[in-house]
Amino acid sequence: MNTINEFFSVTSSLLWGWPMIILLLGTHLFLTIRLHFPQRHILKAIRLSVQRDPDATGDVSQFSSLATALAATIGTGNIIGVATAIALGGPGAVLWCWLTGVFGIATKYAEGLLAIKYREKKPDGKVIGGPMFALEKGLGWRWAAILFAIFTALASFGIGNTVQANAIATLAYETYDISPYITGTVICLLTGAVILGGVKSIARVCATLVPLMALFYILGCIYIIGVNIDYAWPAIKLIVTSAFSPQAAGGGFVGTTVMMAARYGIARGLFSNESGLGSAPIVAAAAQTRNPVRQALVSSTGTFWDTVVICAMTGIVIVSSVLAYPDITFDNGAVLTKMAFSKIPIIGTPLLTFGLLTFAFSTILGWCYYGERAVEYLKGRQWMLVYRMIFIVAVFIGSVMQLGVVWNMADCMNALMAIPNLLSLLALNGIIVHETRKYLWRDHLDRSDL
Repeated sequence: MNTINEFFSVTSSLLWGWPMIILLLGTHLFLTIRLHFPQRHILKAIRLSVQRDPDATGDVSQFSSLATALAATIGTGNIIGVATAIALGGPGAVLWCWLTGVFGIATKYAEGLLAIKYREKKPDGKVIGGPMFALEKGLGWRWAAILFAIFTALASFGIGNTVQANAIATLAYETYDISPYITGTVICLLTGAVILGGVKSIARVCATLVPLMALFYILGCIYIIGVNIDYAWPAIKLIVTSAFSPQAAGGGFVGTTVMMAARYGIARGLFSNESGLGSAPIVAAAAQTRNPVRQALVSSTGTFWDTVVICAMTGIVIVSSVLAYPDITFDNGAVLTKMAFSKIPIIGTPLLTFGLLTFAFSTILGWCYYGERAVEYLKGRQWMLVYRMIFIVAVFIGSVMQLGVVWNMADCMNALMAIPNLLSLLALNGIIVHETRKYLWRDHLDRSDL
């Protein structure tokens, strides 16, 4: 296991070097400018996300599509992932994570647009889409589409499965001394009960679970920041200054470099909001929407809620708690998170427990859908049941694996997914601009596909 962990750790470091950071942030910035700062339409996008478009083509409503995408993105990356970034990259990693989210809104918008533009309707009336179809139909890059689908199927067992199960099992053991084997068995049963019902079952559960869990967690974070109010502003200043300072942050934090803060902040930002990863467009393609831009706007709100709001609040909670309680240690992300939240009386530990359980479980459901669509693209629907059964077994395996191995594998799969997807966004930016001009800039959002 140590050899495997070392291999993925080295590979992750290579994949997440400066070239990936430049490609990822460069795409975010390029699309932000090219699309005239679509972040300014976020309020309009939020309004569209709660409106139904029942006469449009698709399998699920726009809100259910968004909820499923949020279910897959709002996971351990928002809690343990942020803490891991802080433990490895210092408090400045929080700012890099947040900036990845702000500029990533433009990339998530572009991904959603292409997902609708190039989706296909199957003979049974169901629709399927995602970056693999944009790569194949938009660019003629069949080879890249196949690679993306393979990486997506593999990533569903990392970012969307074993990482989440491991986080739940670690928390259950550290907090309640429950064996990971028992936790893994319970998660397997719950996962199987939902995913065997298909996309509508997954979407129905996510549409109910996501708003509740997000609201509860946000309100809880606001309360904790209120308890730590004397350290909230110093925490924010420390996050900003240490993002650009190679000096030790102090206050119990490990000394880091700007590169370390940027690397872990950006990696965890992508892990959390998945902008540029190419995962969310897979479920966006299933949305009932009358034109590509409407769903593109709805999709962009996922990054806003996930990173700009939830990850930022988690970062402030953890950094302010470390400043307030110097005895907090940095063993790993899960322990750091547990110690930070446990310092808050009454609500701290229950909030963390509820947040992790619901966030992680919903992520497992959302990523199962992504993996299914990737397998369907590669092998057809006849392999769906086989994939689901393997996915359920992987939940148990993830519950008893070492955390370091899981995170390093997840980072590798994220990078390998992101590369072909980001290249397709850059190569098809003219199509994205054309569709945006046709519907958004000319105020034709209510028009059907022209």
